[in-house]
Amino acid sequence: MLLTLIPKVFYADINVGLDLFGRCLGFQLLHQDASIAVLGRDGAKVYLMQNAELAALDRPELAIETDDIAGIHQEICARAPELLHPNASVIQRRPWGAQEFAVLDATTVCVVFRQW
Repeated sequence: MLLTLIPKVFYADINVGLDLFGRCLGFQLLHQDASIAVLGRDGAKVYLMQNAELAALDRPELAIETDDIAGIHQEICARAPELLHPNASVIQRRPWGAQEFAVLDATTVCVVFRQW
């Protein structure tokens, strides 16, 4: 049985990821050492890796499904409105039926919140 998919996101400066996932998205720091930080909130987790070479190769877009998109949007607007994605800063119903909005960090890592 599969339980959870946990992405690794590479950063040249891991503090950018800590700001996005910690301050902006409200994830709690579960572990940190010289090269990795593990953060979690509710059932979601992310591994942030400090590695400039790998960070230069890919800036991912991640999606998190929620059952309270309005509440998550309100939290982010209060905590870090400057990280709302310029093209997806408000909740919108998409052509495929989901409601979505997104955040974007300084390195262009994008996190889309989605409610079906």
